[in-house]
Amino acid sequence: MINPRDLEKLMKSMKMEAVEADEVLIKSKQKTIIVRNPQVVKSDVMGKTSFQVTGDVVEENNDSDIDIIAQKTGASKEEAKLALQETGDIASAILKLTSG
Repeated sequence: MINPRDLEKLMKSMKMEAVEADEVLIKSKQKTIIVRNPQVVKSDVMGKTSFQVTGDVVEENNDSDIDIIAQKTGASKEEAKLALQETGDIASAILKLTSG
């Protein structure tokens, strides 16, 4: 096992550094991924910056998806949200709410 001091030296030699963060958000059109209690490492290799993020991950669907499902099915937003969480995509959520 590497002790923290040796790990810090190794990270510096590889142009890596720890980044303090309370939360990391990754947003896309379909969903938002939230990383809570993150451990973030920034590295610079050949002029490119990259980040390695680990932590507790929570995924949230964007409200526009819920609005579309509610509009197409006549369901409430809460019903649409639950169907989306259960099925994972808009089309399946619509089918679930309209078929049963």
